Amino acid sequence: MIKDIKTYNNAQLKEEKIICTILMNEISKSLPEAECKIWHAHPVWFLDGNPIAGYSKLKDGIRLMFWSGSGFSEKDLKPGTGKFKDASILYTRADQINPDDLQRWLEKSKEIQWDYKNVVKRKGKLVRLK
Repeated sequence: MIKDIKTYNNAQLKEEKIICTILMNEISKSLPEAECKIWHAHPVWFLDGNPIAGYSKLKDGIRLMFWSGSGFSEKDLKPGTGKFKDASILYTRADQINPDDLQRWLEKSKEIQWDYKNVVKRKGKLVRLK
């Protein structure tokens, strides 16, 4: 599935393509056991069928999102606005990516997880997995 993600990355403008490639490489390296694919038109990594991390092109840049990121207690990750537990950061330049922060967030993404895989089955109720 990395081929599909590379196709997604290559469709971006120059700086955004660089950001996407860095994120793809770092996420894949930190989550080697994760399945990755294009999901809802964006690259997403899954552990046991549960979405963990992904990125998407927005008008203002590339958004890196962690589905359970609001539980990471990280000042640079902005919590989502809905009932879910996501948090994200927006990049407009590759040099904004702090490798130490990214690695720490990816480690936390393995340890702090909400069950998004079964949210529809539970009629919108989220249950903490880890």
